[in-house]
Amino acid sequence: MNALTPEEPAFSIAAVERDTGLSKDTLRVWERRYGFPAPARDMNGERLYPQSQVDKLRLIRRLLDNGHRPARIVSAPIDALASLLEVARTQCATPIAQDPDMGLLQCVCLHRSAELAAGLRQALMKQGLQRFVVETVAPLAAAVGEAWLRGDVEVPDEHLFTEQVQNLLRGAIGAQAGNSGRPRVLLTTLPDESHGLGLLMAEAMLVPEGVACVSLGTRTPLADIRNAAMAGGFDVVGLSFSSAYPARQAVDDLAELRAKLPAQIALWAGGGAVQGRQKRLAGVRVVENLEDTIVALHEWRDRHPLQTP
Repeated sequence: MNALTPEEPAFSIAAVERDTGLSKDTLRVWERRYGFPAPARDMNGERLYPQSQVDKLRLIRRLLDNGHRPARIVSAPIDALASLLEVARTQCATPIAQDPDMGLLQCVCLHRSAELAAGLRQALMKQGLQRFVVETVAPLAAAVGEAWLRGDVEVPDEHLFTEQVQNLLRGAIGAQAGNSGRPRVLLTTLPDESHGLGLLMAEAMLVPEGVACVSLGTRTPLADIRNAAMAGGFDVVGLSFSSAYPARQAVDDLAELRAKLPAQIALWAGGGAVQGRQKRLAGVRVVENLEDTIVALHEWRDRHPLQTP
């Protein structure tokens, strides 16, 4: 435990959680497991984190979002973390497939939430739901992620962007959703995956095609996924994996879920952690990108012509 100097600013655990996006539980677990962070205590025994530790936690959060694991980085010195982050920045500096609307990205960086919301709604009305997801949401989300790595976007801005996009997609999906289309698709993520935007983007691609989608949200245990899929008579289980999810763990988890599901229930998986890993995932349809979602749908319907609307 570190002592604070009188001149050094200190932050409560709630303030550190808001600033870094790392949960209070995560901070406590790291403190016990890795010896960092090492907060001081106030007169009431509450944790107080010095500025230097908060700065290091920001670096750690950025590296976690880039796929690094806590065990490898939490105890590392701050200069080593900065070097790793510089490598990540260099790797993500390559142009993405489609240029995002730079005006919308600027709204995120400059905290212009009202202008961001208006711009997103205008793009949705102009493009329609599927094009909006492919041409606006996906590239903009990638650009926001890169801006986060560079330090141009802070945690609250990233969360606000995600929340606005999710609310807009939920409303657009609800306006088109039916309940009788086939296949019936159950969407969720595994317990270690908290990112839910990929689920909504997949749903937004499928619903206009007459697919009946039901989302369990994020962080669903494997046994619950299996039970829900069987009890609900679903044809497909679709899982989303962000690029921060460990690829080896994704392969192992999918193999375990595939073994738990009946053969007649298809298993689809998409997102950065599983891209390019089709050969290692027998019995799993890896959806390589948003457009490939429609290809996977057509493949399923070709195999089940009597169940196609």
